[in-house]
Amino acid sequence: MKGLNAMLEPGMMVKNPAAPDWGLGQVQSRIGNRITVNFEHAGKVVIDGLQVALEPVFGEHS
Repeated sequence: MKGLNAMLEPGMMVKNPAAPDWGLGQVQSRIGNRITVNFEHAGKVVIDGLQVALEPVFGEHS
């Protein structure tokens, strides 16, 4: 699992640095390397944690 993905938990806010236009996302679940995130502009997306390093966002909720 890449970067900080191993510490992600449901409810945490994240950004996908590879797709900044998706906006802020909220982690829905993390099962193994599969991370389901609900993004502002992309909707619900299942991320492969081995391929994408999501960035946790703290205190920037907009």
